[in-house]
Amino acid sequence: MSVIINKLRRRPSHEYAPYQHLERHFESAEIVRDTIIGLSDGLTVPFALAAGLSSLGSSKIVIYGGAAELVSGAISMGLGGYLAARSEIEHYKTERQREEREIIECPQDEEEEIVDILEPYGLDRETIQPIIEKLKADPVKFVDFMMKFELNLEMPDPRRSWISACTIGLSYFVGGLIPLLPYLFTENVQLGLYVSVAVTFLTLLIFGYIKSRLVNPKGAVWGAIHTLFIGAAAAGASYSLSLFFS
Repeated sequence: MSVIINKLRRRPSHEYAPYQHLERHFESAEIVRDTIIGLSDGLTVPFALAAGLSSLGSSKIVIYGGAAELVSGAISMGLGGYLAARSEIEHYKTERQREEREIIECPQDEEEEIVDILEPYGLDRETIQPIIEKLKADPVKFVDFMMKFELNLEMPDPRRSWISACTIGLSYFVGGLIPLLPYLFTENVQLGLYVSVAVTFLTLLIFGYIKSRLVNPKGAVWGAIHTLFIGAAAAGASYSLSLFFS
């Protein structure tokens, strides 16, 4: 009995482990963004093309045309991601060189910019001055500060261009392969279209839901419906135009 009573007694506060505040923030945003870009286009463009070509009544035309678009689209999307990432790196380098010149050629103006940055946070000139002197003692840190707080720029990962290209291109290819798969297993183009629509719509719903859960959990259901609507609208427009001109 004494053992049970001792266990039930309140332990002194110093015996408890201190509370640790853990902040959970969303990470890998750039990779997720590239994946979303690739999958969104991959699920929409080849699907719309396959739906349009199916109106011609031949599964082979759908497969050949879809495969050609899938490969060229993946390469094009990957190249676009590569060039965009390279542009970010070049832009950062150009702006950094400009800041390096400015802290030498017009240091007073740069000091005033620091004051303008920090004053909205309730800091007066007297409080800010020691920070300015500390930054002036280290030109590299001075430039780092101005890049981040004046221009809101951070040095991109040098590997970012290739990672972005591979992520977008591969995501596009995977997403675009889904609506084409049903046509590989049947010569009946209408059956292939119906299965492709069902599979792609289900994939769009799942993709839209997961995408929204990552960036906006409260709007996950609406995000799934919105993604499905875009894919359906693109496919419907493509199919209608093909019927109109055929």
